[in-house]
Amino acid sequence: MPQAELLVQAIVIGIVQGLTEFLPISSSAHLILLPQVLGWDDAFINSPAFVVMLHMGTLAALLIYFWRDLIRYALAFIDVLRERRVGDDPNRRVAVLLAASVIPAAIIGIALEGFIDTFFRESLFVVCGLLIVGAGILFTAERIARHTRNMEDLRVRDALAIGLAQALALFPGISRSGVTLAAGLYLGMKREAAARFAFLMGTPIIAGAGLWKIRELADGSAGAFDPLVLLAGMAAAAISGLFAIGFLLRYLRNHSTDVFSLYRVVAAVVFAALILLG
Repeated sequence: MPQAELLVQAIVIGIVQGLTEFLPISSSAHLILLPQVLGWDDAFINSPAFVVMLHMGTLAALLIYFWRDLIRYALAFIDVLRERRVGDDPNRRVAVLLAASVIPAAIIGIALEGFIDTFFRESLFVVCGLLIVGAGILFTAERIARHTRNMEDLRVRDALAIGLAQALALFPGISRSGVTLAAGLYLGMKREAAARFAFLMGTPIIAGAGLWKIRELADGSAGAFDPLVLLAGMAAAAISGLFAIGFLLRYLRNHSTDVFSLYRVVAAVVFAALILLG
């Protein structure tokens, strides 16, 4: 395939990745289904390694947007380790909560990596179904939510519960941002606070997954690839991701997540119809 065509595909998929990673509509589902319905069949473009490297683009967006928060919480966590106490410092408290939230997703992600990478790329209707399941989770959370708690009000068991919810996002169609946002709402968090916590807790998971997948690029198990195509996709994901983060945090200050639940159902129906039509 000509490089120019691959570049266009990588940029389009990168833009989709950046938007759907942070909006609660499932990046993994879109990255599996969109190339299928468009007939984009390049082996590398459709590989799990390419998808995870696009996540490195969205990781860059997180680091750029939240760099002050990440440095503050990293230093606070170091203080916790050094002094072995949290005390009344809200930064230390949030740092410990973020660290605790990473544990479930890291363990489950390593255990299910091979299954996730293969099964769902061959089960497109299951992915469409999971888009609807994720819509139901988010819609129900909005009905239950009290919108009273901030990040500092969470307990360690709350952070573990949100981390366990994040692990469910390994299944394409559920959505990392969607399910963690929903978990925060179930626990009574304000929408913007729940989204901010979801973004911050996703940073180490995305970084770890990217570093884990780099080995496939290094040893050649991901197949042949064009570095320019990879960089184009990552840059597109970073730029669109920055836009999506800012938009969602502003939007959730005054609006519910129902529009995203509706979009997920419509997208699932449209994707399923296109797959049936070939």
